[in-house]
Amino acid sequence: MAKWTPKHEAPEPLEGPVVATITGGTILWFVLFLVQVPFYGWFDDRDLTWWVWTCLAGAGLGLIGIWYVRKRDAAIKRHAAARRAGEATPTPPPVP
Repeated sequence: MAKWTPKHEAPEPLEGPVVATITGGTILWFVLFLVQVPFYGWFDDRDLTWWVWTCLAGAGLGLIGIWYVRKRDAAIKRHAAARRAGEATPTPPPVP
């Protein structure tokens, strides 16, 4: 069996409004949870309460995701600013 080799270089990853996307998804999970809470008895009668708790778990994990992507976005911006500052001023030689 021959080893597969790529013919083209991989494209750059797409960067979009990541924080807004994660925040929107988290809000959606929480809204779904709130919509299902009044019908908890109906879900309980049919052994489907996992739907309610899945929505709450999605909202909770979304909060962790918001925290993570905000930190990531800040780190990317810091790195870009440091790179721009490094290009503007020459770095001094290291002190022995």
